[in-house]
Amino acid sequence: MTWTTRAAPAHRSGLRKVSDRALGEPLMLALIVLAAFVLFVLPLAAVGRLALFATGGGVDAFVTALSSRSVQRALWHSLESAALSAALATLVGGALGLLIGLGDPRGRVALSFAILMLMMIPPHVTAIAWTQMLGPSSVLLQALGAAPPPGTTNPLYSREGVIGLLALQQVPLVYLTLRAALRALPRDLAEAARVNGAAIGRLLWRIILPLMVPALLAGYALAFVSALGNFGVPALLGIPGRYVTLPVLMWQRLASSGPSVLADLAVLATLIGVLAVVAIWAQMRLARGWSVALIGPPQAALRLSLGRARPWVEAALWAALALALIAPLLAMLATAIVPTYGVVLTPQTATWRHFHEVLFVQQVTARAFANSALLSVAAGAGVVLLALAIGAMQRGWTQGAARGVITLAEVAYAVPGLVISVAFIIAFIRPLPLLGVSIYGTHWIILGAYLAAFLALGLKPVGVAYGALDPALQDAARVSGAGFWRRFRRIDVPLIAPAAASGAVLVTLTAWNEVTLSSILWTRGTETLGTVIFNYEDGGYSTLAAAMSVISVVATLALMLVLNRLGRNLPPGIIPWRG
Repeated sequence: MTWTTRAAPAHRSGLRKVSDRALGEPLMLALIVLAAFVLFVLPLAAVGRLALFATGGGVDAFVTALSSRSVQRALWHSLESAALSAALATLVGGALGLLIGLGDPRGRVALSFAILMLMMIPPHVTAIAWTQMLGPSSVLLQALGAAPPPGTTNPLYSREGVIGLLALQQVPLVYLTLRAALRALPRDLAEAARVNGAAIGRLLWRIILPLMVPALLAGYALAFVSALGNFGVPALLGIPGRYVTLPVLMWQRLASSGPSVLADLAVLATLIGVLAVVAIWAQMRLARGWSVALIGPPQAALRLSLGRARPWVEAALWAALALALIAPLLAMLATAIVPTYGVVLTPQTATWRHFHEVLFVQQVTARAFANSALLSVAAGAGVVLLALAIGAMQRGWTQGAARGVITLAEVAYAVPGLVISVAFIIAFIRPLPLLGVSIYGTHWIILGAYLAAFLALGLKPVGVAYGALDPALQDAARVSGAGFWRRFRRIDVPLIAPAAASGAVLVTLTAWNEVTLSSILWTRGTETLGTVIFNYEDGGYSTLAAAMSVISVVATLALMLVLNRLGRNLPPGIIPWRG
């Protein structure tokens, strides 16, 4: 890439250099620091200030909260459900990672795609689908003649139901973490063991699993933190089953008392945040003790033949994924096309009026679709712009500041979503200084929470792409006289655009069905798809909730297929399910 330059008067050249120094990297850095302050520092500091230093706060507030029986129960339920579901997710996700990452089953990309669907389908939709599949009023089970007797309690309305569905949601996190570690595993260790006669079982137990302990610990910590802050599954299953977790307790208190309980919510949010940070810290300490430095050049991924067991392994994998994905979705579709929940599905009773109702009649659902589309696309675009800018700052004298912003984004991603929501309420419920306008109750506060919570998702693929750029491009452009903004526009943006687009789609997918962040941020007029689905199910309108859920899943699948299409032309590792 070259530029042609023309001679210019010395004073104009000097002005250009001064302008580039003043309005190039310094201006970009100032904008990034301002965004980080608004999105991360100000909200989280507001929570800490209200919990520790406001009237009624401090140590006494934490002692009072922890002495409350409702808080004690909710805290124990949060810790128990997060720990057990993370352990179950680590066991299942680790087994899937080893089978698909090391074995030779056919259709590995399709298998990974199906596993990732478990995470992309929002928790409240997963809970609705499974309850409608297993309950005594299950339309699907009635059609098969296998429904439980009328009046039977849904087995998912229990401690075990909450833990099981939380584990199902977290399996992809462990799977992705282990797959990434397996790609870096040097195959010469395994080949040396095989040459010396080690069977596959001994190879796994003595070499591969010890090297994968840090990845498994990281997967467990991610699953624990994700389950700790999950709202959709504990709300829909735990409330009927009298198994209330801290996020659900916070939602109940805010819904019943409004913003007057912000100090109480700040204390509970701080408790959840501290638990999440401690979990990540403990994982890092344990992983450091188990880590082993691997040296040598990059090698092709290790592959172990499944031999004659391959057809059986493939059949078992697809059967398990069909049970986890297709069966609940079919149950939800069956519920959506009967006149009333509990009616037996027959050709005579089937109707599509609920889809017509949610798409064309109900104003709140039409508004929710519009709001979710607007907010998810805006979040994807905003994350792309911030990720491109932060990536461009990871060079030269601005590198330290950029890494600091990345650290803040990763901390915000680890903090439960409900904590982010509470932080934004506390920080922005009052009018903004100088402007005199409050963003509370508007789309802006939800968008800000989305940007804070999901920026780390967009930074990962952009960081990979920036790391692959040849520094000589920037050096050649600088020698040719190109200023910062021209280099950014002509080099960085075109070359990083594919990775940025994949990050945007990932963020849009996540924000499209999100409910945890918006569950306490929405007001009339700013309802999102996730909150309306949750409110329909919570209010007993199961058929409308099912119809909206089916539409949201179809939209999610379509967006994932678009991302998969983009992934064919992107470097390996950017699209999670494409090794």
